[in-house]
Amino acid sequence: MAERRTSSLLTRTRDAVWRPTAGSLRLLALVGVLGNVVIVVSGGAVRVTKSGLGCPDWPRCSGDSLVPTHDPEHHWLNMSIEFGNRLITFVVLGVGVLVFVAALRLRPRRKDLVWWALAQPMSVVAQAVIGGIVVLTKLHPAAVSLHFLVSPALLVFCVALWVRAGEGDAPPRPLAGPWTRRLAAALLVSCAAVLVAGTVVTGTGPHAGDAESRRYGFDITDVARVHGELAWVTIGLTLVMILVLHRTGAPAAARRRAHELAGIIVVQGAIGYIQYALGVPEGLVLLHMLGAVLMWITAFRLFFALRDRGQVPTAAPVVEPVQAEAPQPA
Repeated sequence: MAERRTSSLLTRTRDAVWRPTAGSLRLLALVGVLGNVVIVVSGGAVRVTKSGLGCPDWPRCSGDSLVPTHDPEHHWLNMSIEFGNRLITFVVLGVGVLVFVAALRLRPRRKDLVWWALAQPMSVVAQAVIGGIVVLTKLHPAAVSLHFLVSPALLVFCVALWVRAGEGDAPPRPLAGPWTRRLAAALLVSCAAVLVAGTVVTGTGPHAGDAESRRYGFDITDVARVHGELAWVTIGLTLVMILVLHRTGAPAAARRRAHELAGIIVVQGAIGYIQYALGVPEGLVLLHMLGAVLMWITAFRLFFALRDRGQVPTAAPVVEPVQAEAPQPA
């Protein structure tokens, strides 16, 4: 029975990649979104467990070995955590390649989906290279900040493909007024500013990834205050967006996205203040990083929910040629 289920899963996966439909491509794109969320959280786990230099070399883990080996200067657990994060990167890269192949094989072919899909494996490769720079610079905070910010940039491609695979190719038809759409764009900018400020707080705070790593020379209270003020600006814009969407009769999907964004930001703010008061415990740091990427994804989904691009195009049915019957002998 287990073998049948495994065989059936492999068959469905093969068909989703080689004979994709719009629905199966959208499911693969969602897997790409989730994979990038996982890699953000796993990267946070590397940092809070001081495993950033668990594999002190790159692309090898240590010396001439690609995998963790005995090293008197690095604990096996730290090496395993860092190596596990590298493995997740390869898994996400594999998913990106599958998504790209599925976008190429989709009929009718949709060129913009192919470009969105191609950006995913290319971005993961860029992220791996930046990860190598992080290791070679001994976890310099600027390199660590850039390494984190690549993930939200990659999520732009993943979320765009996820959304676009479920809609058509008609010219975008606005579902809200220009002021509302500009407000949604301002929300994206505000969320991006919160993410950037969060990396500065991280680069100044206690969780450097290694006890000997350099830190930014800022005062932690000052950078945390700036980060918090940007978060308050974002929640203010979100509340204005909710009010505008309800007063203008915007689509239900857009209102749901705005409510979800408000809920995530409120929870994020609560976690931020609690972790600051408790001395930044490791578990709350991971929750805060998870909330950050969920906020970013939801803000983009809200932005896309303010326009319509028609129905998903369907492939024309294949008509088998009808062969004339041969005349029967008398």
